[in-house]
Amino acid sequence: MSFEWVKSSYSGGEGECVEWAPAFAVARGMVPVRDSKQAHGPVLMVSPRAFDGLVRLARGDV
Repeated sequence: MSFEWVKSSYSGGEGECVEWAPAFAVARGMVPVRDSKQAHGPVLMVSPRAFDGLVRLARGDV
């Protein structure tokens, strides 16, 4: 699978980066998420609702 990955705006310069593929999410209804340090590593596929929860958690909105 080929995705166009976007790095989280919350990712810092210390290597703790999370990426997601918004175009895939819109087209398929599932959100791919990965660790940017592991470009060939596993991809976590989550529902849009679960992804929203992850984003809110990262922002401290929960």
